[in-house]
Amino acid sequence: MPSADELLGAETVADLARCLARAGDGIAAQETRGCGAVLEGLSFTERVTLIRNAVLADLPSDYPAFADVLRVALRDGDFTGWMIFPVTEAVAVRGRDAFEPALALLAELTPRLTAETAVRPFLRADLERALRVMTPWTGHPDPHVRRLASEGTRPRLPWAPRIPALITDPAPALPLLDALYRDDSEYVRRSVANHLNDISRDHPDTAVAVAARWLDAPAPTTTRLVRHGLRTLVKSGHADALTLLGHSPDLPVAVDGPHIRTPEIRVGDHLVFDYAVTNTHDQTAHVVIDYVVHHVKANGGRTPKVFKLTTRSLDPGETWSATRRHSFKPISTRRYHPGIHAVQIQVNGRLHGETPFTLEC
Repeated sequence: MPSADELLGAETVADLARCLARAGDGIAAQETRGCGAVLEGLSFTERVTLIRNAVLADLPSDYPAFADVLRVALRDGDFTGWMIFPVTEAVAVRGRDAFEPALALLAELTPRLTAETAVRPFLRADLERALRVMTPWTGHPDPHVRRLASEGTRPRLPWAPRIPALITDPAPALPLLDALYRDDSEYVRRSVANHLNDISRDHPDTAVAVAARWLDAPAPTTTRLVRHGLRTLVKSGHADALTLLGHSPDLPVAVDGPHIRTPEIRVGDHLVFDYAVTNTHDQTAHVVIDYVVHHVKANGGRTPKVFKLTTRSLDPGETWSATRRHSFKPISTRRYHPGIHAVQIQVNGRLHGETPFTLEC
């Protein structure tokens, strides 16, 4: 992942200052230009806030004049990339009392860099009003604007403020997804799938019902979209999601393993295990094979984490076998604790076997 300096470094800020100065008569963009000297050691979020405030200081305080400068800047091919991120955040601040015009400006800016974070204050302030503006975006000729309708309304968009109203009830945003799930752009469809996955975390039955409705009126790309949108439910073994995708939880299979080759490991090592799955049915079986690692917690309990293995079809009597290497390399999102862990195989949501192994720190 790029560093904060690579995304919003001194050179990018200098380029932004030049774009703003060219766009507005009498605008020196001194505050923006000065940001480049004080970025060292700041996180990406801190840089965005600093530059956003500088842009607000450099540009006119009344919204119409502020928006005019940015629309002139949009004629400049250099006004693009990560410099746009703090600009869209500035629109969200200055446009607070210019609700519809500010959202329209964010739609104009989003082809230069997504405004998915900047639309969220408007959704949080007045969901119904914001959705009235955003719904027509689903028919916009630019895929970046169409994607903004889906991505901007995701209830749990990563690294952005959540939309509590849509977490409570995702229904108001569903018409946008209904309009976009057959979109010609993979970029847009991927966003729709991720939005559906967000819904599945709080309203799994709603997500499955929406997916089923789309599969009843599909495009050639719909099955793939639905699989991606229901991925969290599949990993958690949600029976209706698995059944909808053709992976019956009640499918008769025989599971051999997991057989652990490395019963004692240290942080930094790999857990290595073998497994085999046999279709014992008299018809072809469509299986989703995952594995679950039960990590030891600080209090001595254990917590499961599901990891992907494979999705495949097995003929009657056919066996799929493989060896898996699972890394215990230290990562920032997980802290390992010593003790007796365990691993299981999961087939179509059903758990099989439980083999212990010891982790030493």
